[in-house]
Amino acid sequence: MADPLYPLKFQPLFKRYLWGGRRLGSVLGKPIGEGGDYAESWEVADHPQGQSVIANGPLAGKPLHDLVVQQPDDMFGRHAEQCQRLGRFPLIFKYLDAQQDLSVQVHPDDAAAARLSPPDLGKTEAWLILDAQSGSRVYAGLKIGFGPEALRREVERGRTELCLHSFEARPGQCLFLPAGTVHALGAGSLVAEIQQASDTTYRLFDWNRTGPDGQPRQLHVEEALAAIDYSRRAVLPTPPQRTERPFVERLVACDKFVLDRWKLSEMHKLGGDRRFHILSVLEGEMLLSGSAPQVESGRRLGASTSDEVSLLSLIRGQTVLVPACLGEITVAARDAAVMLDVYLP
Repeated sequence: MADPLYPLKFQPLFKRYLWGGRRLGSVLGKPIGEGGDYAESWEVADHPQGQSVIANGPLAGKPLHDLVVQQPDDMFGRHAEQCQRLGRFPLIFKYLDAQQDLSVQVHPDDAAAARLSPPDLGKTEAWLILDAQSGSRVYAGLKIGFGPEALRREVERGRTELCLHSFEARPGQCLFLPAGTVHALGAGSLVAEIQQASDTTYRLFDWNRTGPDGQPRQLHVEEALAAIDYSRRAVLPTPPQRTERPFVERLVACDKFVLDRWKLSEMHKLGGDRRFHILSVLEGEMLLSGSAPQVESGRRLGASTSDEVSLLSLIRGQTVLVPACLGEITVAARDAAVMLDVYLP
């Protein structure tokens, strides 16, 4: 018999790289340890490079991949067949703290990644800038006049930054980066990222710096040059779009994912569309509630209807995966809250 599902929290998976910092802990409240190189917190992931493990409820300790394989209809609803073919959860949601410039990189598209050994997905992604220190920059796309040969010339000279379009990073900006886009996150930015469930990255340039061993980090120049979409020039932040719900802004809508930003001050309904939803709180505190048959126990919410019980509360930096089978749930803010809602189109 299938396990009853409920809103799932996961243990954060920390990635430590030379460009990381400590804001995953100081700003987002993550339980990081000693050291100043905490670069990424993978919140929801089902990939060989990172496997989310459930942290709450009766299924605590179970890997996300087990539910993907064993309960695809409950997890994915209308997207069950698509995700079964994929064999893994289709998206990765993470937070990044860049205290140094990230390498200039590019990701292959689905067709190119499928030819790798072992095969992988392409990596289309989007960033939402949560915090940016003075002078922080984002590098995205190529300047006019830099095709394959001109770009190769500057890479060989160690001057790749001359080819890159860039702009000053500001909190609230959202950047959509389809596979094949040259990009780099500059020092000083804290971002939320949603991406395809891929970890294939080609490093084109690393600012002529050395790694912890004193040696230059590995580059993948030929692979990167072959993966670049040279038709993508200057990439600018995407302006939020209005939706039919005045408290919801559409930040990105593409064939890989939809990213919405909710600004909550009261109770609203979410789900009931036979999709999973990834919810993450950027500001304030949020409460989730649902009908009593969906959970075995819970504290009743005085503001909700008599047959609703509390499912979960979330504070800034916390993320939950709502399986498709739960149907419509209620989300409510304590005073006010801002959250991201990510789902498949």
